[in-house]
Amino acid sequence: MQTRAIILAAGRGTRMKSKKAKVLHELCGLPMIQHVINNVKQAGFDEVHAIIGPDSEEVSDYLGDSVKKTVQKDRLGTAHAVNQLRDQLADEEGETLVICGDTPLISSHTIQNLLEFHNERKSLATILSAEAEVPTGYGRIVRNYDGSVKRIVEEKDATSEIRELHEISTGTFIFDNQTLFKALDKVTNDNAQNEYYLPDAVNILFREHKLIDAYETMEFEETLGINDRVALSQAERLLREQINVRHMQNGVTIIDPKNTYIDTAVEIGMDTLIQPGVILSGNTIIGENVTITTSSHITDSEIEDDAVIKQSVITGSKVGRGTNVGPFAQLRPGSKLGEEVKIGNFVEVKKSELENEAKVSHLSYIGDAHIGARANIGCGAITVNYDGKNKHKTEVGKDSFIGCNSNLVAPVKIGERSFIAAGSTVTEEVPEDSLAIARNRQTTKEGYYKN
Repeated sequence: MQTRAIILAAGRGTRMKSKKAKVLHELCGLPMIQHVINNVKQAGFDEVHAIIGPDSEEVSDYLGDSVKKTVQKDRLGTAHAVNQLRDQLADEEGETLVICGDTPLISSHTIQNLLEFHNERKSLATILSAEAEVPTGYGRIVRNYDGSVKRIVEEKDATSEIRELHEISTGTFIFDNQTLFKALDKVTNDNAQNEYYLPDAVNILFREHKLIDAYETMEFEETLGINDRVALSQAERLLREQINVRHMQNGVTIIDPKNTYIDTAVEIGMDTLIQPGVILSGNTIIGENVTITTSSHITDSEIEDDAVIKQSVITGSKVGRGTNVGPFAQLRPGSKLGEEVKIGNFVEVKKSELENEAKVSHLSYIGDAHIGARANIGCGAITVNYDGKNKHKTEVGKDSFIGCNSNLVAPVKIGERSFIAAGSTVTEEVPEDSLAIARNRQTTKEGYYKN
């Protein structure tokens, strides 16, 4: 049986107080609508539709071809939004999930359970419900003696008895598809806002004595809808807790989960240790038995097994097995470190490759360079890679030694097993097995101060 999901993402989100579309605000490294898409797809739905607004070019551009997009030219309510798919879907058989693009925490597991419950009960519509400790503001679920739903009662219409109920409608529904579009034909905009609301379709089915059910999730917090920055921060906290718990259950030691920030897509191997204040973001992969100390920030990078990262910033880079980075180092995009490499304090590496066991221990800049195996770069050494218009490459051969405070003015090549004397400014190629001294001879003028 065909299953499809309709994601409602046409709202303006004015309460976010932002020029960015609400559904593109991020939680744990992904826009909230991407979380919804991922959860729906992981739940096994055959196709996914997104209803977007007429001024949502940025949403359309972000979604690309990942889902089928339909524009709601006039924002006239949720039932009107779904009805934009009438020409495409009205005659199709199967089940249709309707879910809001601002509910990123409703898990694929819950969505799967909702669909299975709906099919087992052979319902024409099933509401995702939850038990709210404080149900104020939510529509209440009123059930029949057999457990089916008798009606949804909005709080403003509820008697004092109904207000005592704590089972609420979350705004997520699954319908028999053809039944849904027949009910949408009968929805009117006879209300204060002159809009067409999806819950009215459910109420129409009630009046027609169709079988309506509610599947109650045990996780009320996952049904949180995000309408402002406060709710965004609450959802971010909840999602980060889930992410950290998952990694700890998989063998990662997180010293202080409340102060560790790991994005959704990050992968971490077992026996890795993460200290407080660490940020792991983007498409980052951390190997096994890695140590990452306080205040490190790693983005879109790969850290192989047994590496140690100390209070450093790494972006778009690869760190090899057993390599040490930091403290207070920065690897900028395009950096690739081999195995057992040493990058010390206050070293910056940009778009460079360092082969196995190379060392840059402190206070140096390595940009647009290739550093051979076991080469040792002294304190304060700089690859001078920019001439004001273009970047140029520096090559340092394996087993070479670059003395302190040396400038390697690119393009330049230092041969294997060569030595550069401290304080040199090298502008020409240095052959293999050579010593280069490129500095003025010392001149001492005795008694200069007295004259």
